[in-house]
Amino acid sequence: MPNKPPLRVGLAGLGAVGLDVARRLIAGVPGLTLTAVAVRDLDKARRALPQLEGIAMRKATELANDCDVVVECLPPALFREVAISAIDKGRLFMPLSVAQLLENEDLIARAKQAGARILVPTGALIGLDAVRAAAEGTIHSIRMVTRKPPAGLEGAPYLRAHNISVAGLKAPLKVFDGSAREGARGFPTNVNVAAALSLAGIGPDRTQLEIWADPGVTRNTHTITVDADTARFTMTIENVPSENPRTGKSVAPSTIAALRALVSELKVGS
Repeated sequence: MPNKPPLRVGLAGLGAVGLDVARRLIAGVPGLTLTAVAVRDLDKARRALPQLEGIAMRKATELANDCDVVVECLPPALFREVAISAIDKGRLFMPLSVAQLLENEDLIARAKQAGARILVPTGALIGLDAVRAAAEGTIHSIRMVTRKPPAGLEGAPYLRAHNISVAGLKAPLKVFDGSAREGARGFPTNVNVAAALSLAGIGPDRTQLEIWADPGVTRNTHTITVDADTARFTMTIENVPSENPRTGKSVAPSTIAALRALVSELKVGS
């Protein structure tokens, strides 16, 4: 049987995460090929990654024209138009700004109608397989407690709206306690993990979220407690921040793992 052609990947955005994903794809992942990228500053991108000389440059909304998978690594304001361009062409859309799905839930029905798929990588979280399995039964509650170095939360809309300063903290400060939906709206670049957790489990309105600005931590730390009819479990992960302090270094390799699972002969985990 002849080998299948590689899955063509398009990257929308080459920030800290997108650049890492691009490097890994260019280095070689069997069954995948980086076909096109969309960037705002082409010269800057080529300085950071000279191998882009052989990669097609597209507008973010044009990636779906010749890519099978569109990976979104963009600022939240650009999310919807890129998502629609991929979904309406029946492509596989992989959002890294997962919190934006909670603000654009109509895209799920739109994907069904278009024959497209939306695939959310595990990202900086842990144990989504266990949460998804528990969701096949009854989940009574899910709570996530996030602790980040204060610099990773600076500039969040919720902090500005409530006049909360995290500068110069000497002790941990709880800056948010509410639903995952409210948290995703108030911290759109900080808690994509909470959005992913809520989508895997009992939804963004029932999933509870605490956010702490903690000067005593150097890693983005997430602790999840799930109480279900099949199990009760608690999981904690400490992610090393990337060049962008709002994002962990684990996001890029998680994205590659999700892409690899699309073409691999063996997939471990649900």
